[in-house]
Amino acid sequence: MKLFPQFPPYVSLTERVWFYFSRSFNLLVLLFLLLPILVIIPLSFSDSTFLVYPIHGFSMRWYQNLVQSEEWVSAAKNSFIVAPLATMLATLLGTLAAVGLNKADFRGKGLLMAVLISPMVVPVVVVGVGVYLFFAQIGLSDSYTGLILAHAALGAPFVVTTVLATLQGFNQNLVRASLSLGASPLSTFFRITLPVIAPGLISGALFAFATSFDDVVVTLFVAGPGQATLPRQMFTGIKENISPTIAALATILIVFSTCLLLALEWIRGRNKALAKI
Repeated sequence: MKLFPQFPPYVSLTERVWFYFSRSFNLLVLLFLLLPILVIIPLSFSDSTFLVYPIHGFSMRWYQNLVQSEEWVSAAKNSFIVAPLATMLATLLGTLAAVGLNKADFRGKGLLMAVLISPMVVPVVVVGVGVYLFFAQIGLSDSYTGLILAHAALGAPFVVTTVLATLQGFNQNLVRASLSLGASPLSTFFRITLPVIAPGLISGALFAFATSFDDVVVTLFVAGPGQATLPRQMFTGIKENISPTIAALATILIVFSTCLLLALEWIRGRNKALAKI
């Protein structure tokens, strides 16, 4: 789709002016939102020890410092331990909950759905305080297990909503046909239901992974010194001194987040294409 396409002859001058004005305004808003993010990228290649413009020289020293620092390497390891495990748990629980809610029809279903997606609505600080008070009583605070469970609770609502949205257009006659031909319910789920809901499941899993990987508030409450993740380490570094190493890590996370968004867009396009078949 072109940004400024060629108009047919019947389009009036007022409509053309309004079209150009709206497109230009949308472009300016997009630049306003993106520039504060993109402005950090050149600073990550600066040879200065401070985040300042203009940049007098370029260097890769901050990326080298990011790789060689024990604190940053340990935080990266923790993030890539917690986020995948929390994503798998959130995907498993969210998918089962979505399939069960889609099949069942009972009193209080709306209330149960509201409870399941409440971590998306409730302020994260409230979730962090509640999780900490509960986990402290059962000995799960300051542990990987507690952090993974907390992040799974944050990511599961995304899986529930995306899988439920996919199941809205699912033809239940396929399940009935599979069962009538002698297939077991478990075999029917893996061979019929799961391939159909896979786009929604993968989208929800990516959202859950991004939520876990980006979380800092719940991590501050639940994790101990040994479970510091990248966002928590960045938060600690910003409080003490804004080092260009943080800009280098922010640049990497920007690229990583962009790849996730492109993957989600590809899945969304594939889901639309399958829906037309």
